This record gives sequence, C-alpha cells and structure tokens, in this order.
Amino acid sequence: MIKPGEFTDVTYEVSDDACATITINRPDRMNSFRGRTVDELLSAFKHAWVDRRVAAVILTGAGNRAFCAGGDVKERAETGSYGETEWGLFEIERLHQMIRDIPKPVIAAVNGVAIGGGHVLHVLCDLTVAAEHARFGQSGPRVGSFDAGFGAAYLARVVGEKRARQIWFLLEQYDAATAERWGLVNEVVPAERLLDKAREWARTMSAYPPTALKFLKHAFNADSEQIAGLSRVAFDGLDLFVHTEEAAEGANAFAQKRSPDFAPYR
Repeated sequence: MIKPGEFTDVTYEVSDDACATITINRPDRMNSFRGRTVDELLSAFKHAWVDRRVAAVILTGAGNRAFCAGGDVKERAETGSYGETEWGLFEIERLHQMIRDIPKPVIAAVNGVAIGGGHVLHVLCDLTVAAEHARFGQSGPRVGSFDAGFGAAYLARVVGEKRARQIWFLLEQYDAATAERWGLVNEVVPAERLLDKAREWARTMSAYPPTALKFLKHAFNADSEQIAGLSRVAFDGLDLFVHTEEAAEGANAFAQKRSPDFAPYR
C-alpha cells in the first residue's frame, strides 16, 4: 500500500480538530484521476479509517477550478488506459465502496467542477458542501464511458429518477444553487468559507459517539447496498465497452478537442 509520504497525486492531512482532509492534487488536469490517483485515495481513506484521531473525513480538490473532473480521459486517449497501478487494477469501483464503508462521515467540499467520475465521488460522500462557483454534471457517454452502478442508480435515490435521467441523458452542467435545490448538495457557501464549513461539520460530528455515527452510516447504506451488485455488473460492462471503437471515438474526440461522431454505432 502506498504510504502518505509517497503520495504524488493526493495530499493527506490530519488536523487537531479530529478531521482528515484528503485532497486530489492534480490541478493541471482539473484534478482528474488516473490509476495512481485512485490507489492513493484508497490508501488515504484506509489511513483515516484506522486513525483514532480522525472522527470525519473531508474530500476536496486542489485549487479553485475543480473538485474532480472524473477519469483522466486525455491519458486514456493517449495510452489506452488510466496508467499504471499498484496491483495492475484500476480500482475506482473499490474506491466507491470505500467511501461508503469507512465507518466515519465523509464530507465532500466541492471547490469547482464535479464532473463525470468526480460527480460520482461527491454523490457517494455522506454530506456535500459546495462553493458558490461549483458546477455539477455528467460527461461519461460523451467521452466513451458511463457509470451504470452507484453513479446512476444511487444518484436516482438522491435526486429522483427524472433528475438522474436528465443528468445522464442530457449531459448538461448545473450550478451550485440548482444542485442545492435538487438535494444534490447540502449547503452552498462562498468559496473562501468552503473548507471552514466542512471543518465546522467535522467538528460538530466529532462531539458525537463514533459508534452511533458508524451504525447510522451503515443503516443508511443498507437500504441501497444492493446497488453494489449492479455496480459490479456495470463496471464489467464498462471494461468491455472502453475497448471498442465506439468508446475510443469519445475519448479521442475529447483529446482532439472536437465533437465526437457516434452515428456509425447506432
């Protein structure tokens, strides 16, 4: 397991107020994730899980442009994959389950765009606070990808079927005020107050019995845990799809800054 001192794509910090802050640190790529990023995020969450000093976890992105823009489509177009990983596996599905399973509340502090796979990450967090300039949406089908597991089915639990289908089928972006109105985020604050608000929530929860918070989180998750099975089927399907010419057209069009042409695949 990669240790925090060896991180290149993520930073990990534990503060005196019982909060671990995990920051995706690839601002030059809009904090998009590659295989190494996912490995480091898994390691960071594991460290937060076992650290008795930590009562809650904040997940955010470096800079003020992006929380996370999803998978690094440019790298995928250039190399055919999301890069090397510790075990030879791209474990984004495992990261999704980690955010759900860690027995401590996870707060997403959305400091810019939360798009594609980055949108899924914030949806899976227990709470989301967003900066006023944050934007939300999906991009997967446009770039030759999709998340038909938690990214779709659990999203429908959060915002309702009609909104979830709107997000996935139209691929539009939505501002923070709209996201709050839809129930996609809990609160919107000025950018300069984003991390302060997330830490305030973490301090509040740190005063409560950790066993109670753990059981509450497990209880909330139990109602949607069957989606985990659907997620495994969906990611197996995605693994097949991304190796097709149809998916490559989306990734290549993104890298070449042109509109994709999916008409031949209908």
